[in-house]
Amino acid sequence: MAPLVWLIHGLFACIFSNPAPTMAMPPAPPVNCNATGCVLSNAYGVWGDRKECWVQTVAYPTTEDELRSAVAQASQKNQKVKVVSGFSHTIPKLACPPSENSTLISTAKYNAGIEVDAGNQTVTADAGVGLRDLIDKVEAAGLSLVAAPYWEGVSIGGVVSTGSHGSSWWGKGGAVHDHVVGLRLVVPAGSSEGYAKVVRVVQGDPLFNAAMVSLGLLGVISKVTLSLEPRFKRNITYSYKDDSHLEDEFQDLARQHEFPDITWYPSQHKAVHRYDDRAPLNSSGDGMNDFIGFQSNLINVSTTVRWTEKALEKSKYVKGKCILAASEIGFKKLVGNGLKNNIIFTGYPVVGYQGKMQTSGSCQHSPSSNTMSSCAWDPRIKGLFFYETTAIFPASKFRDFILDVKKLRDLNPDNFCGVDIYNGFLIRFIKGSEAYLGQSEDSVVLDINYYRADEPLTPRFNQDIWEEVEQMAFFKYGAKPHWAKNRKLAFIGVQQKYPNMSSFLSAKSQLDPQGMFDSQWSDEIFLGKESAKDDGCAMEGQCICSEDRHCNPAEGYLCKPGQVYNEAMVCRYTKS
Repeated sequence: MAPLVWLIHGLFACIFSNPAPTMAMPPAPPVNCNATGCVLSNAYGVWGDRKECWVQTVAYPTTEDELRSAVAQASQKNQKVKVVSGFSHTIPKLACPPSENSTLISTAKYNAGIEVDAGNQTVTADAGVGLRDLIDKVEAAGLSLVAAPYWEGVSIGGVVSTGSHGSSWWGKGGAVHDHVVGLRLVVPAGSSEGYAKVVRVVQGDPLFNAAMVSLGLLGVISKVTLSLEPRFKRNITYSYKDDSHLEDEFQDLARQHEFPDITWYPSQHKAVHRYDDRAPLNSSGDGMNDFIGFQSNLINVSTTVRWTEKALEKSKYVKGKCILAASEIGFKKLVGNGLKNNIIFTGYPVVGYQGKMQTSGSCQHSPSSNTMSSCAWDPRIKGLFFYETTAIFPASKFRDFILDVKKLRDLNPDNFCGVDIYNGFLIRFIKGSEAYLGQSEDSVVLDINYYRADEPLTPRFNQDIWEEVEQMAFFKYGAKPHWAKNRKLAFIGVQQKYPNMSSFLSAKSQLDPQGMFDSQWSDEIFLGKESAKDDGCAMEGQCICSEDRHCNPAEGYLCKPGQVYNEAMVCRYTKS
């Protein structure tokens, strides 16, 4: 393995000594059409089931009237309708309509309207407006949006409808939908109303709690009104700590700081605490958050990283992954994880305006003429390719989950190096919400990114570890899946996890009685329709294995119980 070790060290020397250009190749549009039809993709190029999403027709409204007209035409033809933005970063097929008698509405061109009401401290935006554009407009008016997801490459309509969030238990909390004060929805109607109408929903209305997080099932979001606060600054410091007492520290961190998070690297026994609070507007500092994972990468570096990881997977050389993990963490510490005091990182604390600190995504902003660098996961370059599991725990259950993960880790810490190559276990906090499909109590959000193979049946080294952690989260501890992330198995039994699910479905029946916005995905999730278990279905989380054929027995991967959570059934490599 010596040559591979040298390659790994050489690879990191290349990355650290050759930073990517500031500008990057912009992401491809999610909808691409030819003479036979259109295909909808997400930003990663592959859906969870690996099947393409074919679309018959696509509408691109630019105004609310055009949006209403598009819904009316579909309603008159009894078509199914789904909506996509110009970004499409959802992992499940939320936006994929049925293949027959359906249409797709894109809000990519419905993105011009941003109206700031300084007196009432609100902003109203068209559904297709990008998060970065909205933040810049709000900050220019002397105001700030308090909550935002960490990735800025999203539309306002998409952020709200999927329950996207930052991190906070303070004030209204870290979920963007809890800062919504009003929405305008376009819904189907009878012939007397022109087959579609606009419904305005504001705080206090009976439909408001359903509309806050709607997954595109109540109608098409046209406009969103969000509450704002006077402009402020943030003060951020990362503290690298031993993880010995992590299970007893996470709640204190959430209560003591307004915008905290923790990045836990189990294989390295490290936990990085983010101390993140408001700072007075006159505080010295014009810093920014340019998170290293969202910066542009030279394309040849991204492809080499992917090639190296594939080689480590094929050789089952776990120590190589641990070298990568340790190097990655060391580099992040050196550069402040992408924080910049001005042009570069010079030390803590980093102080900057809310608009520059709350979210990031510099790799997506670029003229199309650039072809040297891109976002690392851009499917056109065959760079990083990964799963994203996001579990939302009641805060009271997260301590025991950490202890169980530590038990699994302590059996062989090297088995966790694969996740630490990416971003470890990212731990964030969201406040209890009135939204029917939001969190009913203060919660802890866990994000894990990990290697995905090029082919669906190709085994992944130590995949049983991640399958056990995944099942432990969703089934032993009853975590809820993030609506816009996760593999299919995470949504098993989700109907029973939301106490207000029946109220949401009642609102859905009221606004969309004919099920215009239904799809195969929503039927499986909300009606509990199960698909058959095919050979190899557990290899990519399309099912939980119950027989060896659901794994890949030809490659030595058999269906076995979990090592700590024995009720888990996972695909484990067995030499015999």
